[in-house]
Amino acid sequence: MRIAITVDPNIPVPPTLYGGIERVVDMLARGLVTRGHAVTLFAHPDSSTAGELVPYGVPPHVGWRARMIELAQVGVGLWRRRRDFDLIHSFGRLRALLPLLPLRGLAKLQSYQRDQVPWRGLQTAVRLAGESIRFTACSESVCVERPRHGPRAGRWHVIYNGVEMARYDFVPRVAVDAPLAFLGRLEAQKGAHHAIAIARAAGRRLVIAGNQVPSGAAAAYFAHQIAPHLDDRHVSYLGPVDDVAKNALLGSAAALLVPVLWEEPFGIVMAEALACGTPVIGFARGSVPEIVKDGANGYLCRTVDDAVKAVRRLDRIDRAAARADCEARFGDAAIVGAYETLYRDMIARGEAR
Repeated sequence: MRIAITVDPNIPVPPTLYGGIERVVDMLARGLVTRGHAVTLFAHPDSSTAGELVPYGVPPHVGWRARMIELAQVGVGLWRRRRDFDLIHSFGRLRALLPLLPLRGLAKLQSYQRDQVPWRGLQTAVRLAGESIRFTACSESVCVERPRHGPRAGRWHVIYNGVEMARYDFVPRVAVDAPLAFLGRLEAQKGAHHAIAIARAAGRRLVIAGNQVPSGAAAAYFAHQIAPHLDDRHVSYLGPVDDVAKNALLGSAAALLVPVLWEEPFGIVMAEALACGTPVIGFARGSVPEIVKDGANGYLCRTVDDAVKAVRRLDRIDRAAARADCEARFGDAAIVGAYETLYRDMIARGEAR
């Protein structure tokens, strides 16, 4: 198959530090090339891929003018090469597909990785493209409102985000005094302050890693609710981590804490922890109940007190079973295979049309 994949150009593919969608796109593109497909990636100029790279973007990627230019760069690029592709898969903005929507013989797939789907724009796309366009969500929680929009919302498929299993070392057991871990962007909705409270109440060390937001409310959040607790003894902060440091952190942890305060669409870090065999203790919001099987690969909680009790039951979790479940549901072979199957079905139906 000849596949075009598009992603917003803010961060290179693959990312060096933070970048969830870019990490998934990298995994998918390389997996498809390994399976013999021709992949063309429209992405940040510093990206690297096993297929063909079409670089684009207007740094620093902010403001309406930059957005309009970037949409035009992708839309025009796809239009000029429309006969080169069997299917176009967009992880970026739906508007970039606008020139191609009326081409009902060309299969188009739009993927959503966030908790707010632009239903009105999506319905316009369905009117223009008909059955030639479909949509994927990275969890059931992302498309929870889809039924109330009926057929106008098009055809949807849930394909989870995944991880490249070979990048994560399975750790069958950790020390009795192994720390808890928190890994994520350091803003209130991610719940790092709750992670601190959980660790303190459970009498466990906590290692925090992730990106600080340099300005605004998130910067104040770090200064007032995180920094005062950092003592390098009970609570330590590593800063942003690359893949090697992330693997070491997650593998050495007794559990990953995910006390989110929002409807998390799909926290890839949960799958990354499970790939190491590390259980996840998370608040039951958004996609967390889809990823965490309560009592099997971690625990679902509602409050800090619930999470503290879960920490004390970590010895009941089989780390090998957690790794095996991750590979079956979120491993790169499973996720690339799911997209490959969907592509084939869409292309076959397009040829029939």
